Amino acid sequence: MYRTNTCGELRLSNAGQLVTLAGWVQRTRKMGGMTFVDLRDRYGITQLVFNEAKDAELCERANKLGREYCIQVKGTVSERESKNKNIPTGEIEIIAAELNILSDSVTPPFTIEDNTDGGDDIRMKYRYLDLRRACVRKNLELRHRMTILIRNFLDSKDFIEVETPILIGSTPEGARDFVVPSRMNPGQFYALPQSPQTLKQLLMVSGFDRYFQIAKCFRDEDLRADRQPEFTQIDCEMSFVDQEDVIGLFEDMARCLFKEVRGVELPEKLQQMTWHEAMRRFGSDKPDLRFGMEFVELMDVLKTGSFAVFDQAEYIGGICVPGCADYTRKQLDQLTDFVKRPQVGAKGLVYIKYNSDGTVKSSIDKFYSQEVLLQVKEKMGAKDGDLVLILSGDKTNKTRTQLCTLRLEMGDRLGLRDKNKFECLWIVDFPLFEWSDEEQRLMATHHPFTMPNPDDIPLLDEHPEQVRAKAYDFVCNGIEVGGGSLRIHDGKLQEKMFNILGFTPERAMTQFGFLINAFKYGAPPHAGLAFGLDRFVSIMAGLDSIRDCIAFPKNNSGRDVMLDAPGELDPKQLEELQLKVDLRQE
Repeated sequence: MYRTNTCGELRLSNAGQLVTLAGWVQRTRKMGGMTFVDLRDRYGITQLVFNEAKDAELCERANKLGREYCIQVKGTVSERESKNKNIPTGEIEIIAAELNILSDSVTPPFTIEDNTDGGDDIRMKYRYLDLRRACVRKNLELRHRMTILIRNFLDSKDFIEVETPILIGSTPEGARDFVVPSRMNPGQFYALPQSPQTLKQLLMVSGFDRYFQIAKCFRDEDLRADRQPEFTQIDCEMSFVDQEDVIGLFEDMARCLFKEVRGVELPEKLQQMTWHEAMRRFGSDKPDLRFGMEFVELMDVLKTGSFAVFDQAEYIGGICVPGCADYTRKQLDQLTDFVKRPQVGAKGLVYIKYNSDGTVKSSIDKFYSQEVLLQVKEKMGAKDGDLVLILSGDKTNKTRTQLCTLRLEMGDRLGLRDKNKFECLWIVDFPLFEWSDEEQRLMATHHPFTMPNPDDIPLLDEHPEQVRAKAYDFVCNGIEVGGGSLRIHDGKLQEKMFNILGFTPERAMTQFGFLINAFKYGAPPHAGLAFGLDRFVSIMAGLDSIRDCIAFPKNNSGRDVMLDAPGELDPKQLEELQLKVDLRQE
């Protein structure tokens, strides 16, 4: 056996004991006739001491050690003269008696330290080295701990874990599928699941009334900080429940996780906010409630025939930024440039500075009297010293989304988005459908199996755009952590849903016939929810990107730069699949 002790477990109480440690060389230091080596393993760092006066040959071997050499050492635990309070083992050191070099190492491309000199690209390429860093390792340890807590919680609530297939049929209704060619069925393809949605519904038909799975999911979509082409869901489904049953149970699970992992007590009952209210107040269906700056609509005050930009707008709204009336012209120009960026898409920004001395300065001074600007102040709830920022546009929700981006930017600039503060809520009453400019038709906001609000079913024929969904999202700190819905379990209602979405009966049967047929055999009322495990872990760890809590993530182009994937196939493999690659010339 190579290791009998770990670097993180030894303390002063172990003094005098003979121990064996194995791990990697963090650093070496030579001081006179002494050589000191910091040995690192998964559990911590321990200082090794090699004394030239006691064993010159052993000390000489230690002097040749380089960073990241993998070694085994036997020695005696001793009290350390100059103690290191920054590490748990800082009161002791190991007086080395034996050294076994298990494997040497070339100089690593970056330092294996929390504050490394390696950039994102190089660390992704050598991810196996990046994972040696304590700060990265701790994220995966947190992920492991949360996964265990989740499994134990759901097991205590009578859920059964069931694995569902990875190779399924394509259902192109949402994000793009990743597809896999079949050698045994030439010209035909599997798809990797975007979620186990229909499969877990079939489990409800099968009588498994409480299912869960820590499920791998795949979506071919544009990437950002909280997206990866492959990700992990805490996927759950329940039979014979209503919306409040699901919300109550998974609120309890979230409460358990926050208490066990972060020592945070969530409120006894989380706030529920309708989708329409969230859009009106924050311009987002995942509002960040850690700070204020709620939207105030200003149509009645500013749409007066004085300023053409506002007079032509469908929506005028503003946020009040406390204590920022002293913003300079340069800072305000920077904000204007920010909202004009293509990612935001606003045409401009209007500001009103309510100065501490009671004076008012605005970019629309020549269009509005001081009296009108003071009316804005009253409506915004602004005080002397505050700054009001206003956006307008010809589409209400689009402008609200732009104002939301500005609000979050100001929250970041003012340090109001504290990663150690957690504000959670449920968003409910989503629209059942949303209009797609690309498809020129109504699309399911969530998926085609979402139950309409029973009160709105009469609207399906004439006004489907007004129908609310029995759907719910769990939001924390401006991030959608999870979401779900009640499911349609009535075949006729499901057919109507497909019809509104533009499915012919033939297409519906081709893509979802297995589910439609299953509903003929006594389908129970059922509902479900899926949390994004990667997102949940990243929030708990205070990370900016989910990549940092995934062992081997992809970059923003969807590439695994460590494995150099995706890549071209060997011609023999293509021949076996009876495929030919013919790339379009752009």
